[in-house]
Amino acid sequence: MTLLDAFGGDPVEPMCSRAGCRESASWRIDWRNPRIHAADRRKTWLACEEHVEFLRGFLASRDFPLEVLPLTGESQTVELDR
Repeated sequence: MTLLDAFGGDPVEPMCSRAGCRESASWRIDWRNPRIHAADRRKTWLACEEHVEFLRGFLASRDFPLEVLPLTGESQTVELDR
C-alpha cells in the first residue's frame, strides 16, 4: 500500500523532510538506526537540493547506515510502514 492508496486523491508533490522547508524533493535518503532497527527496517527522508547534504551529514554523524538516491518516478512511491 502506498501513501496515495492510503489517503486517496491526487498525487502530492514530494517535499523536503528538513524542518520548515517546503521545497520540492529531488533526493531520497534511506537510513536506519542499527541500535533500534533490524537490518531489513529502513526509514526514508526526502530532500531538496539545498538540504540533501545537511540531512545526509546529520545521519552520517550518528553512524547510521544510509543511502542517498535521486528521487525518480519509480522511487517516489514510498511504502507505508506496518
